[in-house]
Amino acid sequence: MFDLGWTELLVIGIVALIVVGPKDLPVLFRNVGRFVGKARGMAREFSTAMNEAADEAGVNEIKKGLNAATNPVSTAMDGINEAARDVAKSIDPTKFDPESETGKLAAERAEQAKKIQATSARAAAERKAKEAADALAKAEEAEAALKTESKT
Repeated sequence: MFDLGWTELLVIGIVALIVVGPKDLPVLFRNVGRFVGKARGMAREFSTAMNEAADEAGVNEIKKGLNAATNPVSTAMDGINEAARDVAKSIDPTKFDPESETGKLAAERAEQAKKIQATSARAAAERKAKEAADALAKAEEAEAALKTESKT
């Protein structure tokens, strides 16, 4: 589409002011605005109709197939992520018989996973507390420096 900058619009406005006159200029701009609005409405309606026709014809499925063919790495990664999600969902320690060896191992691993999560959460909290204490110490140091500068 064509591009109009501010300088081109200024030149068009000055020419319109000279040709049409200051009296009829607001009417001209109003009519141009209506025309542009109708044109945009028609373009939007056409675009919507084309999208609906494409959906009915099944173009979206073809597009997905072409995207998968042109970008196999992304498609493979999507498959891997989906498989990982399925595996994570299938490993549920409660669905095994608690008396079987598998059930005992699953319960043990679930307990170990909870301990690891708790330990990592504690380590993160301690790290954040240390960072906060360091930031507080720096702030107090800066305030002390300001007080000594203001006294001198």
